[in-house]
Amino acid sequence: MRILSITAQKPGSTGSGVYLTELVKEYAHKGYEQAVVAGVYKEDEVKLPDGVLFYPVYFCSEALPFPIAGMSDEMPYESTRYCDMTPEMTEQFLKAFLEVLGRAVKALKPDLILCHHLYLLTAAVREHFPEYRIYGFCHNTDLRQMRKTKLKREFIREQIRRLDHIFVPQKAQEEGAREIYGVSPEQITRLGMGYNSAVFKKTGERPGDGVVRMVFAGKIAEKKGVMSLLRSLSLLDCEKDSIKLYLAGSTGNDREYGVIRGLAGNCPYHVEFLGRLSQTELAKVYNQCDIFVLPSFFEGIPLTVIEALACGCRVVMTDLPGIKEWLSEAALGADIRYVGLPELRNTDEPVPESLPEFEKRLAGELALSISQTEAREADVSKISWKKIAEEAINEKGTG
Repeated sequence: MRILSITAQKPGSTGSGVYLTELVKEYAHKGYEQAVVAGVYKEDEVKLPDGVLFYPVYFCSEALPFPIAGMSDEMPYESTRYCDMTPEMTEQFLKAFLEVLGRAVKALKPDLILCHHLYLLTAAVREHFPEYRIYGFCHNTDLRQMRKTKLKREFIREQIRRLDHIFVPQKAQEEGAREIYGVSPEQITRLGMGYNSAVFKKTGERPGDGVVRMVFAGKIAEKKGVMSLLRSLSLLDCEKDSIKLYLAGSTGNDREYGVIRGLAGNCPYHVEFLGRLSQTELAKVYNQCDIFVLPSFFEGIPLTVIEALACGCRVVMTDLPGIKEWLSEAALGADIRYVGLPELRNTDEPVPESLPEFEKRLAGELALSISQTEAREADVSKISWKKIAEEAINEKGTG
C-alpha cells in the first residue's frame, strides 16, 4: 500500500504532529510505501522512518513569507494565527501547499491520503484531488477554528463533507464534527489516541523523600491553566519544602511567560521550568513525580494524561468535554480527580470573574491528591498506535 500523510504544521511538535508521526512509524513497520507533506522551517530537522519520503513546504520563505499557520493560537514555535491571515496570505498558503502536493501525489500515486485537521489544507486537498481516497483526522483544534474563525468557513465545510471518511478521538469530537460540517454518523469513526508504551512506563525512580512532586506538561500559557495552577498553589496549607512543581514545555508568548514567571517567583513552593523535553526526558520526569496536573481550559485528547498514568502518576485535571467518559474506558482504574471548568467564552477563554472559584476547586482537588500515599495503577493496555493505525487503513475496506 502507498500512503501519503499531510499536515500544515510541523510533524512531531504538537499532539497532532505526534499522531501523524506515530502512524507513519506503524505503517513503516508494515513495509508500506509512504510520503509526508508538512509545513516547516528550512532549519527544522524532521525525523521520519527510513524510506519515508518527505516533501517540505517552507514557511518564512519567498513563497510563504510568514510563520507557520498554527491550529492553536499559541504554538510551541513561531506561528501565524488563522484568524490573522489575509486573503493574500491564504492564497499564498494554498498555492505553496498544492504545488508540493502535486509533486508528491505524482511521484507516490497513493492508494490513500491521510489529512490531519479538518480544516483549510484538508479541504483544499479534497477539492484538488477528487479521484483519490482521502481520510481526515480531527484533532479538536480544527473544530475550535471553525467556531472562532471565519476564514473560508463555507469552503471548508463543503469539502470536509466530501471526505471519504473522518476519524475523531472520541464522542465529543464526533458530535462537534456532525454539528459543524454536517457529516453523517456513518462517515465518522472514533479512534481515540495511542501512546508510546516503550517510553512511557513505570521505572521505579520516585525519590521517596517525603516531598510531593507535581508536573505539568504542555505549552506554558494562560489557556493551559498554568497561571491558575500557580495561584491555586498559594491556597494550599502545606509546609514550604513539602511540594515541588515542574513545568515542562515551550512558552506561549513573551507577555504571558513574563506573568507566569512572576507568579512562580511569588509561589510559596519550589517551581522549576524544565523547558521543552524529549519523550524520553519527559518519561523520566513523570517517573520522579507523584501528581500530573492538567488545568487546561481546552484540549483535544490530552495524550500527556495517558503518558503520565502509564508512568504511575496520580492525575488532577479539568473536566474537559468528553474526556472523563473516554478515560473511564481507555484507562481503567485510573486515579484521576476532575475539576469543574471556569466559565468560558470563545471556546477556551476563561471569564476572569470565574477564575477565583475555579482556582479554589483546583486547590481542593490538589490537596486531596497530595494527601494520598499511593496511586491506583491504571490499565492503559487497550491504547496503542498499532491498533489505531490498523483501524484507520482498514476502514471501508481500504486495507
